Amino acid sequence: MSQSGRIAVRDSWEVGFRIAEYPVPEPEPGAMLVKISMANICGSNIHSWRGDSKRSSRRFPRNDGHEGTGTVAALGEGVAVDGSNQPLHIGDRVIFSLFYPCGRCRACLKGKEWCCPERKKHDLESADVWPHFRGTFADYYYLHPGHTVFKVPDDLPDEMIAGVNCAMGQVTCGLEVAQVGLGDQVVIQGAGGLGVYAIAVARERGAGKIIVVDQVTERLQLALDFGADELIDMRELPEPEQRISRVKELTDGWGADVAIELVGYPRVVEEGIAMLGQGGRYLEIGNISRGHTYAADPEQWVHSNIAILGNNNYARRHLSEALDLMRRRRDTYPFHRIVSHKYPLEQVNEAFDAQSKGHVTRACLVP
Repeated sequence: MSQSGRIAVRDSWEVGFRIAEYPVPEPEPGAMLVKISMANICGSNIHSWRGDSKRSSRRFPRNDGHEGTGTVAALGEGVAVDGSNQPLHIGDRVIFSLFYPCGRCRACLKGKEWCCPERKKHDLESADVWPHFRGTFADYYYLHPGHTVFKVPDDLPDEMIAGVNCAMGQVTCGLEVAQVGLGDQVVIQGAGGLGVYAIAVARERGAGKIIVVDQVTERLQLALDFGADELIDMRELPEPEQRISRVKELTDGWGADVAIELVGYPRVVEEGIAMLGQGGRYLEIGNISRGHTYAADPEQWVHSNIAILGNNNYARRHLSEALDLMRRRRDTYPFHRIVSHKYPLEQVNEAFDAQSKGHVTRACLVP
């Protein structure tokens, strides 16, 4: 194993990334070290990079990144199998959960691991503190005791699986929370990585008409190729009222059964709620930046019998379900096209700049 490894770190909110060297840790009992092969830039990383999420308590220098895949580099004592009880060996390709539920709180005991208040504390420390490799924008990623990993089928390339442990796992959980089911008419606000995964998951859950709202040509085309039934191009319908009217028109005047916010801008929430019909469900996943608000009229929720649902993270079973769906339906959905651009780790700042402009569905770093 290498004596040192590279990490892309930030020293403050006001500066970009720099590449630093840190000693590679030996995993403690129950832990694992993963050699990163691909690390995607998630939408939440973009919000952080822009400064939308400056309220984070994470200490500097910080090692960002959570979405990605790699191979087993070292196994701590007692680690011999993955989450499906399959034997693990050095060199095995794996995906991993990005958080650690405690297993003891009220949420965990009810099977809602994604609601565990302890789930993300491991990544709050500085990269200067052992084990250093706290994010995927690095050569290695340290999985603490209590981690969840799943071996990856040989026929699924890294480009396909790199987004499973965040974006696809997230929408798999979210659409379950929103109870998307047979015949539901679904509106998806945003056709980035989350949005196109949501098309596939919604369809597999039996959704009827799927309507996607975006304004970037490349993303709209990918949404269409994933099986969206209707596209609403915001450049052609620039006003919210026009887009709301179009959704009602496409749903025979009723409105959507489910609308999903996957953009990360609060201003679209009011519009999305207005797209719902009686008894509709609004699923909020995209907004992760505190302190940003939108105009709300609670009477509208009451009058229309609307449920508003928030969702962050997933259960370990959703990770397994997402990987299984990708394996079974790889020839139905173009999962390999979600990662649209690759950059070496040294070009992390260029990758962020490109994705923030909107024409990159998912940029990935290849250490």
